[in-house]
Amino acid sequence: MKLNSDKVLRGSERAPNRSLFYALGYSKEQLNRPLIGIISAYSEIVPGHMYLDKVADSVKAGVLMNGGTPITIPSIGVCDGIAMGHIGMKYSLPSREIIADSVETMAIAHGLDALVLVPNCDKIVPGMIMGALRLNLPTILVSGGPMLSGKNKGKELSLSSVFEAVGANKANLINDEQLYEIEKSVCPTCGSCAGMYTANSMNCLSEAIGLALPGNGTTPAVYSERYRLAKESGFQIMELLKNDIRINDIITEKSVKNAIACDMALGCSTNTVLHLLAIASERGLDIDLDIFNKISEKVPNLCHLAPAGPHHMEDLYLSGGIGAVEKEISKKGLIDLSLITVSGKSVGENIKNIENKNNEVIRDIENPYSKVGGLAILFGNIATKGAVVKRSAVDESMLKHTGPARVYNSEDDAIKAIYNSQIKPGDIVIIRYEGPKGGPGMREMLNPTSALAGMGLDKSVALITDGRFSGASRGASIGHVSPEAALGGPIGIIEDGDIIEIDIPSYSINLKISDEEFKERIDKFIPLEINKVNGWLNRYRRLVTSSDKGAILK
Repeated sequence: MKLNSDKVLRGSERAPNRSLFYALGYSKEQLNRPLIGIISAYSEIVPGHMYLDKVADSVKAGVLMNGGTPITIPSIGVCDGIAMGHIGMKYSLPSREIIADSVETMAIAHGLDALVLVPNCDKIVPGMIMGALRLNLPTILVSGGPMLSGKNKGKELSLSSVFEAVGANKANLINDEQLYEIEKSVCPTCGSCAGMYTANSMNCLSEAIGLALPGNGTTPAVYSERYRLAKESGFQIMELLKNDIRINDIITEKSVKNAIACDMALGCSTNTVLHLLAIASERGLDIDLDIFNKISEKVPNLCHLAPAGPHHMEDLYLSGGIGAVEKEISKKGLIDLSLITVSGKSVGENIKNIENKNNEVIRDIENPYSKVGGLAILFGNIATKGAVVKRSAVDESMLKHTGPARVYNSEDDAIKAIYNSQIKPGDIVIIRYEGPKGGPGMREMLNPTSALAGMGLDKSVALITDGRFSGASRGASIGHVSPEAALGGPIGIIEDGDIIEIDIPSYSINLKISDEEFKERIDKFIPLEINKVNGWLNRYRRLVTSSDKGAILK
């Protein structure tokens, strides 16, 4: 079998290269085996990554069991929760591109033969996948898994609970001592935060797309099963290498559509739209926003995990995990069961013996939460290229809403207004100049959505932004408005008091002014030059595309 590493290690002219491997402590026998890169996002600053060194060690054990030479390589990773609410969040989405670049760089520079990706949180998962797609090596992903939910006064909690508690505290609904009790208890273990936020969404979809072994999306971080899964992943990467099954064989247009179908059934984070578009782009696939609505019209929403409902990731795990969700939607032919996965088996073979163990956590397909999927793409005169909402986390009373705009040119200004009780029931908060270029970096805005929820306004106030919302946000939180204000998008012409009409079931969002006035405002509109940044964010701002293209770099 001809290997990538041959060009680094074989022949007399490669003696200098081999000498450096000997300096690392590798033996001649190790260098005669395939080199397997284990890309680990281990760090001591992210709760979902603090134990990935142990997950990577388990992967190494699996690789060794099946005749490979494992080599651990680090990756950066931003904790969105820690970065939330300040300038650090501008670096979150852009870090996806650095991660992709670093995977590409390290694998090519060192002649790696196959990859095991060991991420857990948010952008790290898609970033690693994007980098791997550029290489088309045998690749498998094994994440760190979700943390367990917290407990406080008999209630199950997750990270969104403490963000909402801040809003309750600002509204004098709870005192400082009660807030402290909640902040201590919401994140009781290591792992990705316990709701169906972006990290868990992407880990679940990595399984649904076929790039991770069954169990990857939901097995809790603190369970020993997670380490067994990592060993199995390390063993299996060698099987993929022997059988020449590469990442481009796994990720195809059909498997991306399988992932979108699971996305709709699960009610995943709106950020999955950005990441799936970016992954598809790296693979050279023609996937656009229209596909999400087309699949949403067919695939019912079966799960209401936090923040959309009371269940958490361990509940989904105990109910049968992603396999059980796939089994339910397969009953109506809504996924392709023939596709190959990294297990070496087809989707259908993987789920053959899976059963739904709790039809409260995973609704039967004949009894869904809604007949349409958990996400919706809205279009209209202020979002001509689309906007995204987590429909499953919107109260039924807010699926259709018309109200006056309260306009802010940054998240910071909006959150001040919310904390100062300037937002009233019925209002629609507009937050602009927070898009990929305008931000730059398309900040997540969990603070304003959670503050409104904590103040009891999530069922009467909507938010619209050209930035992003966290997977932990609930309510009528409509993000990714494209084109963004900084590019002259119509969200930039909205004035305080304008009436906005939102109709999620009809996939529409519109500014209610006459066509003549709309044209007059657009003709006069000159985007503001705000949010100046230093460092590589300036380079990102120059190269990043719009959110409807996945905010990829061109």
